[in-house]
Amino acid sequence: QVQLVESGGGLVQTGGSLRLSCAASGRTFTSLPMGWFRQAPGKEREFVSTISSSTINTLYADSVKGRFTISRDNARNTVFLQMNSLKPEDTAVYYCAAGILMSTVANHYSYWGQGTQVTVSS
Repeated sequence: QVQLVESGGGLVQTGGSLRLSCAASGRTFTSLPMGWFRQAPGKEREFVSTISSSTINTLYADSVKGRFTISRDNARNTVFLQMNSLKPEDTAVYYCAAGILMSTVANHYSYWGQGTQVTVSS
């Protein structure tokens, strides 16, 4: 079992930055690929980014490529999402997830955090 707790969300103006954190506990964190997803009101949950257990491989949604950076600190059991140049369309609840596969598909992740709200004002 893996427990995930996100933090770092908030209200920011267009063009601003936020850094989300996801602290993991329970099963061996270092062996699990991690992902970030987001869900805006009335929309389906969508893939944002994922990182391999080794930190070598990363993937990003086209909508955030060049603006967001995923990273992880295996010594601290934490994964991060640095979000720069934020836009109003980035407004959503952001979830971190842990899974067996490094994937862009939400159903491939078995463990989820409770989410953290990110609101970007125009």
